[in-house]
Amino acid sequence: MTIERIIDKRSRDLGGGFVVGRVLPFHARRMVGPYIFFDHMGPLELAPGIPRELDVRPHPHIGLATVTYLYSGQITHRDSLGYEQEIRPGEVNWMVAGSGITHSERLEYARSHGANMHGIQAWVALPLADEETDPSFDHREGDDLPQWTEDGVRGRLIAGTADGLTAGVKVHSPQFYQHWEMAPGARRSVTTAYPERAVYCASGEVTVGGTILNAGQMAVLAGRDAMDVEAREPSTVMVLGGEPIGERFLLWNFVSSSKERLEQAAEDWRQQRMKLPVGDDREFTPMPEAAH
Repeated sequence: MTIERIIDKRSRDLGGGFVVGRVLPFHARRMVGPYIFFDHMGPLELAPGIPRELDVRPHPHIGLATVTYLYSGQITHRDSLGYEQEIRPGEVNWMVAGSGITHSERLEYARSHGANMHGIQAWVALPLADEETDPSFDHREGDDLPQWTEDGVRGRLIAGTADGLTAGVKVHSPQFYQHWEMAPGARRSVTTAYPERAVYCASGEVTVGGTILNAGQMAVLAGRDAMDVEAREPSTVMVLGGEPIGERFLLWNFVSSSKERLEQAAEDWRQQRMKLPVGDDREFTPMPEAAH
């Protein structure tokens, strides 16, 4: 068997009616390589004048790197290091939380102009040696990312190393993260360089090793077996994975190898000991009472 399991996205309301599709973590598969969180945002048509309740207000992270990648729309990022960055389609926002960072994600462009919001937010857990590294921020425009075109597939390497290419953003463990745009009938093989790999169909319909994968489904591959992805219609596909980094625990927006560290981070946030984003410090997201 070359597919370990297929995971369907589950609806999660981020607040104010902004519903996303949660793929990872899944009860039977918490991580794929270092990727511990995978949310599919939209597609969601937003009209000018949308309420601020749809924004993701300032909130904290530790022990991970967030990866924001859009197919359409625009997000305004601000963080406690002082970075303010517009995220546009085909660009990568890579924020390393490490010992602790806060950020907000505002829909300011959509509020003014309207937008079709569609993209992926992933979290990459950091290895033990880097869990408490200093926080940092990196933004790469689309032209700065390795790209290729072959036999009906337009590809972009978002992070890591795969198929002889390496993305510029610094990663802390062996991994890869790719975006493929596939024409009907196009076929491409998934790299076999990593023991944990997954294929996510963001739109369209593909087959993975002959098994149909619909939009909103992730196929977790078993081992390093060769595997082909073939598009049955125009399709957007994300391919990701890497070397496993060991067990990680989650508490709300925090990731750590230590449950005690998670509780410390939660208490720091409750007591407002974490600096809020520069230029966006008038409100924040309270720690949910039932966080898990």
